[in-house]
Amino acid sequence: MTFLFILTVSIANAQQPNRMPDMNDSPAVLQWLKEKRIPALAVGYLENGEIKRMRVFGQLRAGIPAPADAVFNVASVTKTITAMVALSLVNAGKWKLDEAVAHYFTDPDVKDDPRSGRLTTRDILTHRTGFPNWRSELPDRKLAFQFDPGTRYQYSGEGFEYLRHAMESKFYRSLDQLADSIIFEPLGMADTRFTWNAADERRFAYPFDPDEKQLEVVRNTVPNAADLLKTTIADYCKFITWVLNGAGLDKGLFREMASHQAMRKADSYMGIGWVMYDPVGGDEYALSHGGHDPGVHTLAVMLPKSQRALVIFTNSDNGIKIYPDLLGYYLGAQGQAIVSIETKKTP
Repeated sequence: MTFLFILTVSIANAQQPNRMPDMNDSPAVLQWLKEKRIPALAVGYLENGEIKRMRVFGQLRAGIPAPADAVFNVASVTKTITAMVALSLVNAGKWKLDEAVAHYFTDPDVKDDPRSGRLTTRDILTHRTGFPNWRSELPDRKLAFQFDPGTRYQYSGEGFEYLRHAMESKFYRSLDQLADSIIFEPLGMADTRFTWNAADERRFAYPFDPDEKQLEVVRNTVPNAADLLKTTIADYCKFITWVLNGAGLDKGLFREMASHQAMRKADSYMGIGWVMYDPVGGDEYALSHGGHDPGVHTLAVMLPKSQRALVIFTNSDNGIKIYPDLLGYYLGAQGQAIVSIETKKTP
């Protein structure tokens, strides 16, 4: 879940009238999106561990209707795929959560820092690397530890890229090749990829700023473990269905994934690769991840005990404005609890 969710949801609630439409009424939804200045929306909802409905609304860009197989950049939701690749390798006995990733890769920027020898996959997947989100945020634009690995939470895309390099080094396969064999091909996710595919251009949801100005598309040719995954709502719902039903993991490993590994804020923690909201009503907890890039807001939420889930893709900086309404509409009190937790101020 991105920090922008925290900063923006309460503002959105305060400034936007609550005019949530019936999501089965396409004209009403399109009018709602027009009022919110959001070109396209894709929504997937699961009940009892199965896909119940999926809908795509709006336009890919001006005058181009969004088809059911519209391709979205899902931004940091990419990290959920990377995390499940790593956990699947752990489950197969081919990778270790608590082994130093320095056995396979050390970034040249931190090779002289002894802390690089202590960094583990668990640290990375729980955002306790000690790294900034991106090295470009630092004055010299070089990667550096800002605190000791494993000691506290700090969101970091760099950590996931570090893990990518380590896994690629050990297995002599690129991240997209690993994901293809472990997740995409077995689940039939033929429309999902880490890099840009020119053939997808005709159905790609272009990003838009808050004033509905179309932004540039990032056509990356190298996989990024933290960002820029391209997928459809149908494909990603296949993935969420798989995770919601255990992802083929040993039950003990799944419980570890869905446990309090690090505190983010009150009632919000990092599991392994997923944000946890606990509790969200009764004995239910939620696993979640969000994404934000320029002109992109995306969100995935699972309620493992009641076997429900919600996936939201938008191609707009305004997309976050409809999260609270959609969470309440589809997930009821549990969805509203997530909004309440995320909008709490951190002491």
